[in-house]
Amino acid sequence: MFGYDIGIDLGTATVLIYIKGKGIVLKEPSVVAIDRNTKKVLRVGFEAQEMLGRTPGNIVAIRPLRDGVISDYETTEKMLKYFLKKVCGRMIFKPRVVVSIPSSITEVEDRAVRDAARNAGARFVELIEEPMAAAIGAGIDVAKPCGNMVVDIGGGTSDIAVISFGDVVESESVKIAGDKFDEAIIKYIRKKYNVLIGERTAENIKIKIGCMVKREETISIELKGRCLLTGLPKVVSIDSDEILEALIEPALIIAEAIHGVLERTPPELVGDISVNGIYMTGGGSLVYGFDKLIASKIGIDVRVADDPIGCVAIGTGAALNYINDLTPVKNSSNKAFQ
Repeated sequence: MFGYDIGIDLGTATVLIYIKGKGIVLKEPSVVAIDRNTKKVLRVGFEAQEMLGRTPGNIVAIRPLRDGVISDYETTEKMLKYFLKKVCGRMIFKPRVVVSIPSSITEVEDRAVRDAARNAGARFVELIEEPMAAAIGAGIDVAKPCGNMVVDIGGGTSDIAVISFGDVVESESVKIAGDKFDEAIIKYIRKKYNVLIGERTAENIKIKIGCMVKREETISIELKGRCLLTGLPKVVSIDSDEILEALIEPALIIAEAIHGVLERTPPELVGDISVNGIYMTGGGSLVYGFDKLIASKIGIDVRVADDPIGCVAIGTGAALNYINDLTPVKNSSNKAFQ
């Protein structure tokens, strides 16, 4: 197969891959199962996720990205290599790749992403900030001299940016997002019920009954965990009002970060944003009532993108239309994507 042009949303929780002309062709968890003794990769993606918390001593299922950046370089490289091979098969020419990154990434983290993508099989790597990619994926015309605010809530980070004239004017990345929501649920249930649950159970609770404002009708769910007092299995019934109590603190931190970005934004662009509204993307934006909470705290209308989970991947794919204008020596400036 000849070389592809590929866009990658390298998320803390999920990896999405976009191929030019085909759309999103892969969406799998950022999880890798490894044999501790041989360092051999046993499973990647969905198959590895099934092993989280259920592996014997010599096998460990890990997430090689934490808080939006690479925490385990070698495992990230192996995961990327596996996913690229899965979507591309055998290639005569290596693909050209655009990878999304958090707004606050350091030079070291920038280099780690580039090196991991190259070593995984890419011949050309360019980076694009997640909120810029999300804005493009949400259908915003980022080239116009008009202010738009995007809040991308992923697994590891919430990236907030004001975009105008093809560039990021103001931005902030906070390490409060989907993973922290899960942790908040785990802590709440442990504190209130003396029951310990795992990450996957917490995520399932968040998806099914999670909320950031009080639901019109309270709903509940039964969960299974380990009683910390007896060490035995225990079933607990928990409702959406309790999950609201667990999630409201991290949600308000994100709202405060949005407020801080607006305070630093030129008044003309704030005026544009008040008219255009705030766009929310990422899986975290799907928690019930999150848009209403932000709107009530900020005083600006908030809209969730049509495909919030796929927005960043779609945006990296759209950036591929301009890949011929990029060269490896360019820095990852968003203006390269105009």
